[in-house]
Amino acid sequence: MELRGATVAVTGGGRGIGKAIASAAAREGAQVAVGDLDADLALQTARELGPPALGLALDVTDRGSFATFLGSVADAFGALDVLVNNAGIMHVGPFLEEDDAVARAQVEVNLHGVLLGMKLALPAMVSRGRGHVVNIASIAGKEGFPGGATYCATKHAVIGATDAVRGELAGSGVQVSAVMPSVVDTELAAGLGRSMIGVIPPEDVGRAVMRVLRTGSAEAYVPRAVGVLHALFSPLPVAWRSAAAARLGADRVLSGATLARRAGYEARARGSAPAAGTAPDREAG
Repeated sequence: MELRGATVAVTGGGRGIGKAIASAAAREGAQVAVGDLDADLALQTARELGPPALGLALDVTDRGSFATFLGSVADAFGALDVLVNNAGIMHVGPFLEEDDAVARAQVEVNLHGVLLGMKLALPAMVSRGRGHVVNIASIAGKEGFPGGATYCATKHAVIGATDAVRGELAGSGVQVSAVMPSVVDTELAAGLGRSMIGVIPPEDVGRAVMRVLRTGSAEAYVPRAVGVLHALFSPLPVAWRSAAAARLGADRVLSGATLARRAGYEARARGSAPAAGTAPDREAG
């Protein structure tokens, strides 16, 4: 895809990974629409990107809000070329202690937000015979990490849905891709444990999304080494995979989180349930 002059919409684009993706698209010469539950933050980010960027309120769990967002983007910039479904939240802690409302909020934002974005954006793309939807998933969508069961479940579902919709749209001229970051240096990752993979800057994810748009790749790991490790370990028996994860420290990234350092983020994430009326830091990874 030629990004110069293209219309790109990013959900959860006010900060973190979403802001990095929006910034990368703007540098490529795209017309960028930043959608965020925090409308003021979306406007601020758009101002930082400079014209013709647009900042708009967006609740990805609400069909009316999402439809209004996409309609406003079309009114301002014309037909949508790219939708990046980035908005997401993460709760960390033992599964058996997880509050039901927190679990539902993750499913609503991380999964239904992505499904809703595809349902609303893809019909017009299909009718034009061009367009690209990029769903920001996570390496947690390929593996299960202790301490983040529901989050992992939502990201597995995003990857499955992405693969299925891609298959349904084969030959339509419309592409659907998944990008799978490891731990990204944003507030969402506050207090998490560390593995041998380390922590990547959100700008790396932004660059990966631009590569996917230029090349039409079905999926991308960030960093690429994570994809290599997954390819090496996924054929192994479960016990061997678990041992490898322990050796890399991957099994302690979520389960070993310092919850006190995550208190601020977790409080905002709890307020992201539909109709909660607060503005959490919604981003993916």
